Amino acid sequence: MIFNPENTMIRPKKSLGQHFLHDENIARKIIAAIPEEPHHIVEVGPGTGMLTKYILRNRHWDSWFIETDAEAVEYLRNMFPDFSGKIIYDDFLKTNLNQYVQVPFQIVGNFPYNISSQIFFRILDYKDRVRSVICMLQKEVAQRIAAPHGNKTYGILSVLLQTYYTTEYLFTVPEQVFTPPPKVKSGVMRLTRIERPVLPVNEAGYLTFVKTAFNQRRKTLRNALKPLGKDLSVIPPHILDKRAEQLEVEEFIRYSNEIFNTQ
Repeated sequence: MIFNPENTMIRPKKSLGQHFLHDENIARKIIAAIPEEPHHIVEVGPGTGMLTKYILRNRHWDSWFIETDAEAVEYLRNMFPDFSGKIIYDDFLKTNLNQYVQVPFQIVGNFPYNISSQIFFRILDYKDRVRSVICMLQKEVAQRIAAPHGNKTYGILSVLLQTYYTTEYLFTVPEQVFTPPPKVKSGVMRLTRIERPVLPVNEAGYLTFVKTAFNQRRKTLRNALKPLGKDLSVIPPHILDKRAEQLEVEEFIRYSNEIFNTQ
């Protein structure tokens, strides 16, 4: 099946951050990065079906496709009539995935730049079943998520995702392979679930600790964590002298536990 985006009736919508991939080689490289298991796939924002058609070729995968653009949904259901029931007209940020898949699954997608962070926070809601994520997004955001501690771009999303996933930046994608071409390069990355036991600190406390630490990232933790209103003496002085970007994920876990579970 040869795909030419100019032959479709779907108009890329700026409000939805749509940039339709039209390069077959890039699509195949993304699909090749998907682990064979688990056999359940959720594609976020299939758009014109460039990745969808390759996903459907793997008969071992049971897949669902969630799209918020009614025009794209109609096109996809006409393009893949045998799978029309698997093409869901809904907003991924609001979708209850439990309606469709109750077992471990993978997420694949060309994420809209303007909501990619929100998509990752939504993925974290299902982290106990999302075993891997293979996605394309703005290059700088992908690099930020994969950044190690000590890097200037290491931030809240880096810590939260690296708490539960190993992150790999796979390759860069040029602007010209999209319709319309974005103004920035894209990056493809893969997240793979870590077999981590339950955090010693409750997740709400952990999230609060991480967000507060980075809220004033230029300050040392001694000052940045003051809004918590907690006794910071349980954290060693040499740690309080650091900035949030200098802490490893395991240190965030350890010291949030000290703050929230010992007071």
